[in-house]
Amino acid sequence: MAADSSIAVTDTLTKFIESCRWEDIPAHVRHEAKRSLLNYFAVALSACHDPTIEIAARTYRHFASGKQATLIGRRERTDILNAAALNCMGANVFDFDDTHIPTIIHPTAPVAPAVFALAETMATRGADFLLAFILGVEAECRIGNAISPGHYARGWHITSTCGVFGSAMACGKLLGLSQQQLVWALGTASAQASGLVETLGTMAKSVSMGNAARNGILSALLAREGFDGPARPLEGARGFLNVTADHPDLAGLVGELGSRWEILNNTYKPYPCGVVLNPVIDACLQLAAHPGLAGDGIGRIARIELTGHPLLRQRTDRPGVMTGRESQVSGQHAVAVALARGRAGLAEFSDEAVRDESLRALGRRVEFVDDARFAVESARVTVHLTDGAALTVDIDMARGSTGRPMSDADIEDKVRTLCAGGGSGINPQRLIDAVWSIDESFDAGAVMEFAG
Repeated sequence: MAADSSIAVTDTLTKFIESCRWEDIPAHVRHEAKRSLLNYFAVALSACHDPTIEIAARTYRHFASGKQATLIGRRERTDILNAAALNCMGANVFDFDDTHIPTIIHPTAPVAPAVFALAETMATRGADFLLAFILGVEAECRIGNAISPGHYARGWHITSTCGVFGSAMACGKLLGLSQQQLVWALGTASAQASGLVETLGTMAKSVSMGNAARNGILSALLAREGFDGPARPLEGARGFLNVTADHPDLAGLVGELGSRWEILNNTYKPYPCGVVLNPVIDACLQLAAHPGLAGDGIGRIARIELTGHPLLRQRTDRPGVMTGRESQVSGQHAVAVALARGRAGLAEFSDEAVRDESLRALGRRVEFVDDARFAVESARVTVHLTDGAALTVDIDMARGSTGRPMSDADIEDKVRTLCAGGGSGINPQRLIDAVWSIDESFDAGAVMEFAG
């Protein structure tokens, strides 16, 4: 059934974005935006020489139209559309990027690369940059709220489909588009909103992610030149919301604009995997240190019972994965590697780790139990031993969740650690300092000088 189109979602959202000013953004919202940007640089730097980015950069290079923008962690520049795409891909390759908990959107990856690419080509005050970024995140996450959870269940990759709207609105704000032009930008973005869950665990997912950032810029630039679109690209009878969701929540999409900020629901991952696995890994790391699993304890495990929200099974019941990238969304691998190695970093979600036959064997002992009473941020892991004993750990709130967030220092450490691991050779402290002070800068694009 189509949503009630009497709620003027498109007009209300674009009027808010056009009229919102830096002074309207509370201090704690501004601070959270900086945390999101720091996390973005951390994860993008970690993947700057990953095979996915190497192949994509080599291929996209044939179609580059200039060298206006920086590729994070690489000694090369390209045009703004390719830079936005490639930097977005890099931020999401290891599934280590931020997560908007109500929707499981990774909000920064499609938006930050787009506005940074634009900022490298035009004089941009830091405050204007941060305002545009915040509003882009607000748009994509509110659109995501309106179509969740059915959108993902249908097989849409929600970061890709909603990210293009966030990129378009952030770039439109930075370009100073009128409300009408913002509507047109949403229309062009709606024609390019795509991405499938089926691609998770493969390089193909990176294409829809990159397109979300790239095509958002394109939508805003076309709108600036008068390239028009439908009047109601979101709530129209055949608009994005009604086509991609069963019962879109239009009232919720535009409710409390300017007083409820979606970026405050953003979280940052301590582990490079799907966010629903965070509580599982927390539990397994505790179990790995338990005396009952000391010595040959791992060999005495008969089965492992994994209890959590139904989304846990839906998104991570993936036995027998073959690559490190697939392992990022495999509960079987996450449980096995965290129990056996007592760690859960990038090395534990690598091709090498996936090839470990002992981990594959342990993963086959994992059983999922759905329990809708569990929040996404919680889980229970019970290890049943061959002698009949059982060890259980309950995690009520995962590390990195809204109720147990990573501190500013934790995120800074993440930048340093992932920068070192990615082999970029940049000075992470200079980048960290530049992000914390970006709102005081008269040239936001200059931050990219510390990331390239």
